Order: sequence, then structure tokens, then C-alpha cells
Amino acid sequence: MVLSTTTSTISGTIVVYLSGAVFFGKESAALRVLVKELLNKSLQIVFDLGKVTHIDSGGVGALVAVYASAKKVGGNIKFANLGEHTREVLQITKLSKVFEIFEKTEDAVASFNS
Repeated sequence: MVLSTTTSTISGTIVVYLSGAVFFGKESAALRVLVKELLNKSLQIVFDLGKVTHIDSGGVGALVAVYASAKKVGGNIKFANLGEHTREVLQITKLSKVFEIFEKTEDAVASFNS
């Protein structure tokens, strides 16, 4: 399944809903381009990963790259609604200790305003 994204804005925070597989190649490159564009609109971004079916090492690399890009310009990306596979991958790679991860997207959005 190809990666698709939709976005919405909640209280000044952009929420990116990812659906499908995050693989090395077109998907991860498109994700990096999208985040660069979104950072021009808001420095507060939440990735809702609830519909991500699979993530490979290139996909993990893309998440790290967009997270680093946001930090570099004074922004932040938080992650929410992780499916079992994604949660497992982030735990194995120890990124669950680096990224801010929330059970619910609403909680991640609210954390920017607290």
C-alpha cells in the first residue's frame, strides 16, 4: 500500500495523518518535502500514525530526518496514535525515547499549548 497523507490544522498545530506504508524511496522523500512546506506554515506538527501499516528502515530514517529538520528551524514534531507495528519499530530502534509519543492525537496537539 502506497503512503498517503492528509493534513488538518487544530489550534495552530498541523496534524499530518499518514496512511499506508512508509518505505525508503518515493514515500520517504515525499514526506520530507511535505514537512519542509508545512514548517513554513507552522512550527508545531503532529504525525498521526494510526493507519501506518508498515515502516522500513528508510521510513524510520525519514521520520528522524523530518524531526531533525523541524528542530533545526525551532519547530517540533510529535507523534500520536501509533499502531502496533510502528510502536514496535520505534521501541526497537530506541526512537521511542527520542520522540514525544502520545496515545491520542488530541493530547499531542494539546501538549503544544501547555
